[in-house]
Amino acid sequence: MRTATQGWVSIFASSFGRNNNMEPEMEDKTLELMNMTVMEPQNNHSDELSPKKTTVFKLGNGVVSASRKRPSQCNFDKEKDVCIQLFDQWSEGDQVEFVEHLISRMCHYQHGHINSYLKPMLQRDFITALPARGLDHIAENILSFLDARSLCSAELVCKEWQRVISEGMLWKKLIERMVRTDPLWKGLSERHQWEKYLFKNRTVEVPPNSYYHSLYPKIIQDIETIEANWRCGRHNLQRIQCRSENSKGVYCLQYDDEKIISGLRDNSIKIWDKQSLECLKILTGHTGSVLCLQYDERVIVTGSSDSTVRVWDVTSGEVLNTLIHHNEAVLHLRFCNGLMVTCSKDRSIAVWDMASPTDISLRRVLVGHRAAVNVVDFDDKYIVSASGDRTIKVWSTSTCEFVRTLNGHKRGIACLQYRDRLVVSGSSDNTIRLWDIECGACLRVLEGHEELVRCIRFDNKRIVSGAYDGKIKVWDLQAALDPRAPASTLCLRTLVEHSGRVFRLQFDEFQIISSSHDDTILIWDFLNVSANGQSEGRSPSRTYTYISR
Repeated sequence: MRTATQGWVSIFASSFGRNNNMEPEMEDKTLELMNMTVMEPQNNHSDELSPKKTTVFKLGNGVVSASRKRPSQCNFDKEKDVCIQLFDQWSEGDQVEFVEHLISRMCHYQHGHINSYLKPMLQRDFITALPARGLDHIAENILSFLDARSLCSAELVCKEWQRVISEGMLWKKLIERMVRTDPLWKGLSERHQWEKYLFKNRTVEVPPNSYYHSLYPKIIQDIETIEANWRCGRHNLQRIQCRSENSKGVYCLQYDDEKIISGLRDNSIKIWDKQSLECLKILTGHTGSVLCLQYDERVIVTGSSDSTVRVWDVTSGEVLNTLIHHNEAVLHLRFCNGLMVTCSKDRSIAVWDMASPTDISLRRVLVGHRAAVNVVDFDDKYIVSASGDRTIKVWSTSTCEFVRTLNGHKRGIACLQYRDRLVVSGSSDNTIRLWDIECGACLRVLEGHEELVRCIRFDNKRIVSGAYDGKIKVWDLQAALDPRAPASTLCLRTLVEHSGRVFRLQFDEFQIISSSHDDTILIWDFLNVSANGQSEGRSPSRTYTYISR
């Protein structure tokens, strides 16, 4: 009977000897290892063999099954020690190469064992290890990318992870990230006054991390409540009675946190305090109804049925410039980043360069519509116009050249908004259409209004429309863009409060502000909803304070 050592060396040598791809240097190392093993003294009890075992060796061209008996434990330990001693003398690169050769000769079952052994060795708690090396900021930066659910789980891993999260103020950073990227969060931070605790460096005294940890679920609850209010139509309503002197009607408006600026049928522009609803200032100068307006931090620009465009100082109310170009009523205008676009009942579109409020020059006149151009919108890529001729036309902003026409409405188009690839339009055919501006395809038709759709706005979640039927409808934008969504699920709520045609509206995450032929401006507040706010039908009856001047 061969001794156990001789058998082990024979199999070991056989398995390596059959590898035709072995590099000469590695073959030398293998032979060296085997020679040192053979030189070991024989154990007197080498005949005592452990139970018989079958080992599968994977060779260069296939798998060879070799049946052998394991040597006694004493011999195995000695042979193993010798192998380890020689292995330790090699460089790291040689060791890796040798182990790769060994692994290539093992079967799948053995690979599984090795994998299970290596897994925990390869795992590293880097969040704990980094602070130990003075790299707390790196651990904090890594964890700062977690969402709220993951951050909660990370706090429970161990005390060290909890310490890194607490000292790194990671709940504060998470809230700050949401405020920077989400308008709803930003609005809540301003309205609920916790923005003063954000975006402060560590040298400024701020609440502890626990404050922000407890604040986060409160914010989520507020957001869920607001979304539920929108879906159910729960709101508080405030009303401004404009009390026009002669002809009634509020044709246009724009608002911010402090004020509402409105253009009226009686030729005036009225500025209202958004908190007290008091009329702060009245601007006069137009000789016709004020049909459109837009303002920024410096100027108010208005268009009128007197065919002129006027530029006003937003603070003093002084007229800075009057543009006389269109032959008939100026129906709509937009300005941004030194460019202004106006459109008119005279069927034309005028593109203006705005160097300053007093230095505005005509760049180009766009013609192509066969009826009054009711609305325009633009960005850096396209100018979009809609007309009573039932078409939407797309023009290049940079060259002012015509690009394409969007056809589909059965009657004239009264309103439109354009952003990114999406155009949403409202028409006197009582429908709303969604378009892809790049290919000109109509993505969806929304039906529900009973008369002309006069105004429309959309954000990332909702479309809000107002019509001559006196109704304001709230639509689910994401569902409208999904061709699988049933038409019956698209209109979330119909709001009925105006007693006349709805002329203009604007909205944000918390409110809708609308104006009407009934000479009122309504503020629909979905944030500060009273306990008796109703979800169906008309808003609850209230006593309103009408303030006019």
